[in-house]
Amino acid sequence: MDYLQPLLPLDMHNEALQANVRPRDWTNPKPDGRYNFVVIGAGTAGLVAAAGAAGVGAKVALIERGLMGGDCLNSGCVPSKSLINAARQIALIQAADDAGIRVGRPEIDFPQIMERMRRMRAQLSPHDSAQRFRGLGIDVFFGDASFHDGNTLVVNGEALRFQKACVATGARATVPEIPGLLESGFLTNESLFSLTELPQRLVVLGGGPIGSEMAQCFARFGTQVTLIDSGSQLLSNDEEAAAQLVQSALESDGVKVLLNANVTRITGKGSAREVEVSSREGEARIPCDQLLVSVGRTPNVEGLGLEKVGIEFDLRRGIVVDDFLRTTNRNVFASGDVCSRFKFTHAADFMSRLVIQNALFMGRARVSKLVIPWCTYTSPEVAHVGLYPKQAVELGVELVTYSQPFSSVDRAVLDGNESGYVSVYCRKGSDRILGAAIVGEHAGDMIGEIVMAMKYRIGLKRIASVIHPYPTHTDAIRQLGDQFNRQRLTPLVKSLFEKWLKWGM
Repeated sequence: MDYLQPLLPLDMHNEALQANVRPRDWTNPKPDGRYNFVVIGAGTAGLVAAAGAAGVGAKVALIERGLMGGDCLNSGCVPSKSLINAARQIALIQAADDAGIRVGRPEIDFPQIMERMRRMRAQLSPHDSAQRFRGLGIDVFFGDASFHDGNTLVVNGEALRFQKACVATGARATVPEIPGLLESGFLTNESLFSLTELPQRLVVLGGGPIGSEMAQCFARFGTQVTLIDSGSQLLSNDEEAAAQLVQSALESDGVKVLLNANVTRITGKGSAREVEVSSREGEARIPCDQLLVSVGRTPNVEGLGLEKVGIEFDLRRGIVVDDFLRTTNRNVFASGDVCSRFKFTHAADFMSRLVIQNALFMGRARVSKLVIPWCTYTSPEVAHVGLYPKQAVELGVELVTYSQPFSSVDRAVLDGNESGYVSVYCRKGSDRILGAAIVGEHAGDMIGEIVMAMKYRIGLKRIASVIHPYPTHTDAIRQLGDQFNRQRLTPLVKSLFEKWLKWGM
């Protein structure tokens, strides 16, 4: 398995990125005695763990076998959001006629879009660079690491002794077992951002966040896109109403969505490639120039020698950890995608903060106490935190839903963003928020207010008393507080108010 994918094309931007996250002239340091903390993996989880530990005075070593920055910088959050930005600019231009602005059909320069992405990625890379972390007092090693015993790791033949260790090796794109797939060739998020030519026809396997985001992007760039998913809806972790809004938006942008469909075989290569699909509608053969596989993530647990030191793991679910992020070896912790079902950069960040407390200071911080939101950056965006009503039913928790459509929010109407809604789920008989969903433009920015409310148990009643600037999209959240207050005005309370007011006249 090659964890060191070449940075293509080799232009000045990728050369700058390479110089930061995997310098060609880097010489590993000599191991310096026993380390307080050794971190395997320099993605978000590993970088946060290493920097945080060094910041409190620990002697730290950081090991990376690929590129520092991990998926987030190199093949995930950063490059994908650059493409999404370009795609949204195209959509805005195409919608300008409605605002009385005549600009004509935009000309798409895909190579320039991709060059900008590479430039932005390189611009952000110093924060994750080997030089920066060496400057923090951390010994940075490039190479394959494996456990030798319960207190020793080996990297390129060198032994690193440690008191505590953290495995933060992340995850990679899952490759499904489809006849002809390997022979035909395909893209994943790890190779998609090396494209320099816009494919005329793209098939996307998987309707999760990555598949949905990239399908919409490439459709807006002008590619003929078909998205195939075996489930009954896109975004299977989100509620059906949200998924339907996203599907409608994708189809409006020209994406052909096939649900309840399975790919049975891939034939041919390049522009002669065909995807054979079986669905309720029958059999079909879909020609394509590129095939993007986005059907899930597989934790990186191979080759680490976990079994040597009694660390329990599963090839599909990853490393087994307890609520303190401790593995079945008490000296070893894990963080991020390698051990969590929440495969998000922000989740990895905060998990690693807990690891520092628990590993170095005998803390008892629990990962179950984290309030973790997620967001899919399609247009409209889908953001969520906490329980959904369906989950609440399974847990025997009674909820009351307060919902505000953006069609009734002045700023959303003025901006042409009426599609979507904000829903908050409260415990029955209380204003305590147990979950929320936002579907609409800026959903990812808006969900933070609700996460804060849930974290510090601020209910809808108090949210209603907070003045939000008008007109903004976030005013929808305050309006939910008004909804809660209005439902407290029962007929009995209203009659008492009326009597009081009449008495005072």
